[in-house]
Amino acid sequence: MSEIQIPERSAENIARLYSISLDSVTVIDTIAAKSSINDEDKDEVKRNVEHLEGMKAEVKPDGTTSIWTTENFTSIDAAITKGKGLL
Repeated sequence: MSEIQIPERSAENIARLYSISLDSVTVIDTIAAKSSINDEDKDEVKRNVEHLEGMKAEVKPDGTTSIWTTENFTSIDAAITKGKGLL
């Protein structure tokens, strides 16, 4: 049985994934700005934190090299920390 070859992600695809990650940052920041949050908010934060952690862990087909190049993860890291603090 032969292995399935996963193609390299294009620069456009990586940029789209980064943009989607920033959407998760916005969700977490919006919920964190509320005066109080409910269980539904917490579930949404949890999903978005998990999404951001997964995006940061994306690797090339070699299984070890990150897909990310010059992207700035400051706001993503801050949102992960903030989100975990809400849980």
